[in-house]
Amino acid sequence: MQFTKMHGLGNDFILINQLEKKISNPEQLAQKMCDRHFGVGADGLVLVLPAKKDEADFRMRIFNPDGSEPEMCGNAIRCFTKYLYERGLTEQTKIKVETLAGVIIPELIIENNKVEAVKVDMGQPRLKSQEIPMAGSEQEQVVKQPLEVDGQEYEMTAVSMGNPHCVIFVDQVDEFPVSEVGPLIEEHPLFPAKTNVEFIEVVNSGELKMRVWERGAGVTLACGTGACASTVAAILNGLTDREVVVHLLGGDLLIEWAEDNNRVYMVGPAEEVFVGEWKEQLIV
Repeated sequence: MQFTKMHGLGNDFILINQLEKKISNPEQLAQKMCDRHFGVGADGLVLVLPAKKDEADFRMRIFNPDGSEPEMCGNAIRCFTKYLYERGLTEQTKIKVETLAGVIIPELIIENNKVEAVKVDMGQPRLKSQEIPMAGSEQEQVVKQPLEVDGQEYEMTAVSMGNPHCVIFVDQVDEFPVSEVGPLIEEHPLFPAKTNVEFIEVVNSGELKMRVWERGAGVTLACGTGACASTVAAILNGLTDREVVVHLLGGDLLIEWAEDNNRVYMVGPAEEVFVGEWKEQLIV
């Protein structure tokens, strides 16, 4: 079984073409292949599948290293789109991709016949507490809400980009104990489906510095949906402009929340690392 290793700002993935074949147990395969000591090593396993919906061109499924399946991943969909185009699976530069978060529309930015970046229409952010989802009372927006974790109180803003995000603004994100606080918030009872956690330092009105604890994956170098959710959260809190550069450990993403509040756009790179063959056959 051939696989391709790719990354978006260091957020790395194993991509497998499943347009004609079928993996019987992707959850188990993800746990094995994503292991950085005994497998290939990655933040997730991405399957390239035929679309089920008429309005989509392809379908993307992604599995975390623990075998769980998130609704969407912004860095993965950029890799997914570049993979389709460069493998000759599509000639389109604007592709409709079916995900568990709905149909997402990435667009390739091509210069000198080379994919330089991918712009993704991430859709409309979901702000109601039930849509995130969160337990308890129904709220139109969850902004500056107190959250107690291990005896410490934080101020959070919650956003869904098809997957849940809890955004916390801090003074100095480089010194914040992300790996300690992140998992406690991820599994907080307020979030019945668990949550991704973003810790954000506001640099200025056009820049954010972000560290992330991803649900099911832990600390990663970048998170595309997290950068989108954090930008939305910063705007809701009156901290930034509508277009923001988000600085992550793996590099930068350009995020824009349109003036009509209907669409969030993400622009960032995707890179292929290598192609390999997985010997253990888990295909039926």
